[in-house]
Formats: sequence, C-alpha cells, structure tokens
Amino acid sequence: MKFSGKALLVLCVVSLGACSRQESATPPASSAPAAAAQPAPAPPAANNAPVQLSPELAARLERPHSPVLGAAKGRVTVVEVLDPACEACRAYAPVVEQLLFLYPDDVRVVVRFADFHPPSQEVIRLLEASRQQGKFHKALEVLFERQSEWASHSAPDPARAWKIAGEVGVDVAKARKAANADGVNKMLALESEDLVALKVERTPTFFVNGKLLVDFGPKQLFALVKEEVDKAAP
Repeated sequence: MKFSGKALLVLCVVSLGACSRQESATPPASSAPAAAAQPAPAPPAANNAPVQLSPELAARLERPHSPVLGAAKGRVTVVEVLDPACEACRAYAPVVEQLLFLYPDDVRVVVRFADFHPPSQEVIRLLEASRQQGKFHKALEVLFERQSEWASHSAPDPARAWKIAGEVGVDVAKARKAANADGVNKMLALESEDLVALKVERTPTFFVNGKLLVDFGPKQLFALVKEEVDKAAP
C-alpha cells in the first residue's frame, strides 16, 4: 500500500474510531459497502494511561504463527489485533505503515486476528495461507485497499477476496488447500482463546511492548511507540 509522506502525516492526526465485537454481531440494515460505513467510536477510558500486562498475559501477545511486519529483531514490538473486514482497521493501515517507515530498525508489528465480522474467518484463513507463501503483507494491503469489494455488511463476498489475493501473486489453489488444514483450525482457536484472555473487544487494538493502548488514537499510538523507542535506545 503506497502513501505519500504528507498523506500519512495527515492521517496520523485524524481521530479514528474502532469496530467493536458488539457492533459486528448485528450488521446494519443499509446496503452500503463497508467503505461507506462509519466505525463505532472507541469507548472512553476511566484511566488513559497505557496498562502494563502481567507476564502471563503478555506471553499471549505473540505466537509462533503470528505474522511480523518490519524489523524482525526490532526492540519495540507493536501488537495489532485486527479484523480484515473492519473499516477502522483499514483506516489504520497507513498509520501502521508510517510507524514502520519512521522506525525501520526499531519497530516490529505483530498481527493478531479477530473475526468480529461475518466474512472475516474465511479471509483470515486466506491471510494465513498467504503468509505460508511469503505473501502476507501484499495480501493484507490489497484486501484493505479493496475491502469494499468483499466486505459489504449486507452482502459479504469472501470469494471475491480470494480473487483479489490471486491478483497479487498468491497461489489460490495452494492457498485454499492450506487454509483448511488442521493447523489453521488450531491457529484460529488459539487466536480466539488469546483474545478472550486479553479481553479484546474492539479492532484495532494495540499493545506496545506489553502495554495496552487505552487512550485510543493515532497520536496516542505514536507517542507510546516513540516513548518505547527512546527507552530502548542504546
């Protein structure tokens, strides 16, 4: 996904909402595509300070199957819980790309999945199969860019998502077979278990070096990442 630096900086200061589990349980009656829907605002926090997770919960933030973007050995780990059909997650995609641009050697982004929308589980299977082919980042980018084509609230079309992924080099026949493997079933179960334990109720949700971003927004995310990068500096 290509964005100019100016466009990214503008996006970073825009107040963005989030998609909630409750919101996704009952699709709106409108026939408008996902791109036209308005994300639910993030709930207010009683205490806006980031919350440090316990070691037991922090251990659930990343799994061996979790896709990693950016510096593989970065000193700052941002965990993003996303739903590929979530409009707010699509809106935050350039914000995450800006983080990777600003801190190419320091920040690694770990992706975890939530399936709060009807077509999401099948598309998560597709993304995992794409990861196994080394095409995760390309597939995620294009599925966000063209989200309105497959993630309409009134008529979701996950079959279209497979075609879109094929256009960026994913071997669809191979991916379909991999997507239904027992290992992917176990991966999905573990994603769900971890999200329940971590009490994730909205997407995107961000954790930075084991700290939950409570005060939700791009500026707050950037501030917390910068703070952790500065702490980790040699």
